[in-house]
Amino acid sequence: LKRPEAKAALLKMVEKCDVFIHSVRHLAMERLGLTYETLSAVNPGLVYANLYGFGRKGEYAGQPAYDDTIQGMTGVPLLEAAAAGEPRYLANVMADKVSGLTAAYAVNAALYARATTGVGQEVSVSMFETLASFMLTEHMTGAAFDPPISEPVYQRIVTKERKPFRTKDGYVGATVYTNKHWQRFTDIVGQPELRDDPRFKDVAARLKHVADYSNLLQSFIQDGTTEEWMAALNKAEIPAARIKSTTDLLTDPHLEQVDFFKTMEHPVDGTLKFPGPPVEFSKTPAAIQGLPPEQGQHTQEVLREFGLSEVEIAALNIK
Repeated sequence: LKRPEAKAALLKMVEKCDVFIHSVRHLAMERLGLTYETLSAVNPGLVYANLYGFGRKGEYAGQPAYDDTIQGMTGVPLLEAAAAGEPRYLANVMADKVSGLTAAYAVNAALYARATTGVGQEVSVSMFETLASFMLTEHMTGAAFDPPISEPVYQRIVTKERKPFRTKDGYVGATVYTNKHWQRFTDIVGQPELRDDPRFKDVAARLKHVADYSNLLQSFIQDGTTEEWMAALNKAEIPAARIKSTTDLLTDPHLEQVDFFKTMEHPVDGTLKFPGPPVEFSKTPAAIQGLPPEQGQHTQEVLREFGLSEVEIAALNIK
């Protein structure tokens, strides 16, 4: 894109595009001459999406960002320390994925605005601000008031006792939350008198004494097998699940029944398995339309689709 002929090819494509999306720092886009001002002059209806680490404004503007960086700056490791004893990142590239999903709905919102107003626009998504919003949604709690009435931490979520319950042969995730759930649980264990314990008499009391409550549940659940507890909890309509590994997901019966995984044949790597689209469209079904392309595999094909001639494509000297 530093070459004039390549930039000219891109601008020709932009003429027919709905969306231009990039994850390059703003100064680099300025140097390339590919800012919103330049591209919208070619196509006023364009939705131009910037995916940034920190955006263009504020103290952190223009700094590089990785998933670990953003997790660390938005409280994730210290919340994990409150729950698990030491700071650590989530075993998931959450900041990258949450930012990508945020960009997807932001772009779609801009496309809808264009459909109703005829006007394109520039959209900017900052990883830092996106994950800060994502993390604070439940953790603001009393800090939403001015002056604050508590620290911005949702205590029920960070308590060390909020974890799967150990059974004789595995773990179950049981949410004995409502009064109805609690009453049914005391019936399962044959101790209805526990309902009168002031620590557990209602949801507010159980949240206040969440450690005692979780330890009490664990003391009962550890005496049965996972299968026994799943049967009892399901019968009582108490939300519960076997604790599974990511390996277990590959053979999960529900995922098999909804045809979640898709397979495709790769010319070099053989049969490959992919998670399929997790949404259903009644009239425009989603599908995996092809294998992950090799770098540059479709470049010439795409350029032809946008009307570049063979002479113009040859001039780009694409390897």
